[in-house]
Amino acid sequence: MPLNEDEQRILQEIEKTFYENDPEFADRVRSETVYKHAGRNLKWATLGFVVGLAFTILTFTISVVLGAVGFLIMLGSAVYFERNLRRVGRASLQDLSSGQFKQGGFKSMGKKFRGQDQ
Repeated sequence: MPLNEDEQRILQEIEKTFYENDPEFADRVRSETVYKHAGRNLKWATLGFVVGLAFTILTFTISVVLGAVGFLIMLGSAVYFERNLRRVGRASLQDLSSGQFKQGGFKSMGKKFRGQDQ
């Protein structure tokens, strides 16, 4: 639904105030994409999974409870990984359906995922 003139003017005033009050945050928000954010979270989830696996292997012989804690770390990391992977997939499908990748094909999608679209 398009905005009327008053709504557009109000939105422009809010944007102007936002950029004037906190330009550092505004630049960070402008440069952050779903792909960058989710990609960073995927890396942390992978690290958490590996740490959980190592913890499970190292402590399972000492205590079954500690091994179970390691398994829960692995499980939580896997769920976090899956959610962020779905977020990337959903954003990619929206980009494909909106026609943003028609010029560059799938190569531009890879660049956008790696954060090279700027």
